[in-house]
Amino acid sequence: MTSATVNIEDLRALIAGVLEIEPEEVTDEALFTDELDIDSLLMLEISTRVENAYDVPENTVAVSGATTLAELHAFLTSKLAGGTPASPLIRPRPLSEPAARLFLFHHAGGSHLLYRGWAEHFPEDWELCLLEAPGRGQLQALPLIDDCDRLVDYFHTAVAPLLDRPFGFFGRSMGALIAYQLTRRLLRQGDPLPTWLGVSAFGAPRGESEADGRPHLMADDELRRWLRSVDGSPPQLLDNDAVWHKFAPVFRSDFKLVDTWAPPRNPEPLPVPLSVFGGRRDKLIGEDRLLDWRAITTHFRGLERYEGDHFYLMNRQQLLAVAITAAMRSAAA
Repeated sequence: MTSATVNIEDLRALIAGVLEIEPEEVTDEALFTDELDIDSLLMLEISTRVENAYDVPENTVAVSGATTLAELHAFLTSKLAGGTPASPLIRPRPLSEPAARLFLFHHAGGSHLLYRGWAEHFPEDWELCLLEAPGRGQLQALPLIDDCDRLVDYFHTAVAPLLDRPFGFFGRSMGALIAYQLTRRLLRQGDPLPTWLGVSAFGAPRGESEADGRPHLMADDELRRWLRSVDGSPPQLLDNDAVWHKFAPVFRSDFKLVDTWAPPRNPEPLPVPLSVFGGRRDKLIGEDRLLDWRAITTHFRGLERYEGDHFYLMNRQQLLAVAITAAMRSAAA
């Protein structure tokens, strides 16, 4: 059965048939491995049936990296429409043999566009890799991910083939959390570790989760006022009703990811050089929270603060590029 579109209900029934359960038990967001207990053999059977049903190449399901029905549906729809499935990795200046790679993680409510134009400020033999979370930019067809571990899973799959040379992580706000958790994941699994980790505008994890008003639970108007009061979003997004209503679900999902993340209790310091960056007038994260990162690493490389608020880095690409380049080179020496 070849089709330009994939009916999600047909796909649900197909998976339910393999699992010998009722279709309604295969919800859009149920995780294949955790909630549906799909092991490698069951996934192989699902893959075979999908390939036969939709006339797609062998291993299409495995290549998709999909972890839920919704993600698999979006992937197959893109595949059968003739397009190349969007990747969470954007490489503005692809290199076949880069001397180093720098992975950049964006903030809550943001996208890879935060780092647009950065590549030109880094060494010519470095490859920048901009990570984009689902539900925005070129991944708008994919459902938002509001759980930290799931987003780390998603990005881990994307970056794993590219960790074959010296690399660094830099994350801003929510992106700092993801970069930190991904580093912990690599350490736990015995995978290559970043030469250097940079975190910006995000407080170090503490033993207990901090509510801080839990923005994802705020009513729409309250969330908008709170973001404006803490300079948590560019004014042009908050002041335009049409733009705000488009991005509000993305903000809410990302804030839920941060709000519901359970920090590790007494985590072992990372054996990775770590630098911290922040704005001097940041109303969300003060200097004390930034300096708490000292306890998170065995190689603290210092705190650099710049004039500006939570979005201090928007007009300081070149300064930050110089600082990041120097920090990565020093860490690798």
